[in-house]
Amino acid sequence: MTKEEIKRAIIEQILAVAPDVEEEDIEPDANLQRSLEIDSFDFLKVLTGLNRAMGVEVPESDYGKVDTLEKMAEYFAQRL
Repeated sequence: MTKEEIKRAIIEQILAVAPDVEEEDIEPDANLQRSLEIDSFDFLKVLTGLNRAMGVEVPESDYGKVDTLEKMAEYFAQRL
C-alpha cells in the first residue's frame, strides 16, 4: 500500500466518523482533533476503523505520533 493510498484510507475513515467534515478541511500538517473539531472518542473511532482496515494497532502511548494526517500516514506506512 502506498503512502497516498494510506492517506486516502485515513481521509475516508475521518469522513465516515465526522460527516460534517469536508475533505478539503483536512490539512496534512494540522492537528486532526483541533482543526476538525473532533473529540477524543471520534479520534479513537478513526484509529479503530483503520486498525480493522489495515491491521495496524496504535497504542495510546503513540497517539501523539498520529495527530496529523501526514504523521498518521507515515506511522501506518512504517508498520504495513
